[in-house]
This record gives sequence, C-alpha cells and structure tokens, in this order.
Amino acid sequence: MMATRFLISGHVQGVGYRDWCRREAEDRGLAGYVRNLADGRVEALFYGRNEVVDEMLVACRKGPPGAAVTSVGLDAVDLPPVEGFTILRDA
Repeated sequence: MMATRFLISGHVQGVGYRDWCRREAEDRGLAGYVRNLADGRVEALFYGRNEVVDEMLVACRKGPPGAAVTSVGLDAVDLPPVEGFTILRDA
C-alpha cells in the first residue's frame, strides 16, 4: 500500500475534475482526497495498492472531458492508512 500526492497542472479547475477524480478513486477502491489549489492546480492524495495508484496516475494525466492536463507531479507521502475519499475545500 502506498500514499501518493498528485499535483495536476493545466486547465483542471472549472471542468468537474474533482468530482471525476472522486468517482475514479472510489471505483478503484482508493482512499484519499482531492482539492483545488489557489494557483490553479488540483491536489489529490491517493492511498491504496501500488498498481492501482499507478492506474490512477494514467487516468489523471487524461482527466475528464473538458480538462487539458499539462503535467502531473508526484510526491510519495508517509502517513498512516486512511479510509474513504473526500473532496476538500479549496486551499
């Protein structure tokens, strides 16, 4: 199991990215959160099996219809297991 924080850049706010991300994560059984950042990026943390987090990376690089993802930065995060997936308030 791993926790990875994604920082998604491009045209990713105002296109339903957070709702899409929550659905994709829940469909894959991942826990974590997603939120908009003040600088226009979306931050998402996914916790789950390594191969499933890797699948989510592929999905996030494409995003929902209307999104234009230019990059996805990754950070491994050391934290205890989390449950559920939440859309957080904007940072």
